[in-house]
Amino acid sequence: MKEEEKIIEVINKIKPFVQSDGGDIEFVKYEDNKVFVKLLGACQGCSMAHVTLKEGVQTAIQEEVPTVLEVINVND
Repeated sequence: MKEEEKIIEVINKIKPFVQSDGGDIEFVKYEDNKVFVKLLGACQGCSMAHVTLKEGVQTAIQEEVPTVLEVINVND
């Protein structure tokens, strides 16, 4: 499985947890070992969005795809 496919699979596993808080997450692209996503809904403007992104999403993706250096929210 290609890295990008694995990343999308991990994001799809995380999605229900983000949606349960009124937010959403959308994969944008994978480039130069960086994952670009959009945090949507309640995540936009939420003071905890950065924590969710780095400690939740980034950690989960890096466990499955260790070559990922960073997850970036393109809305920031």
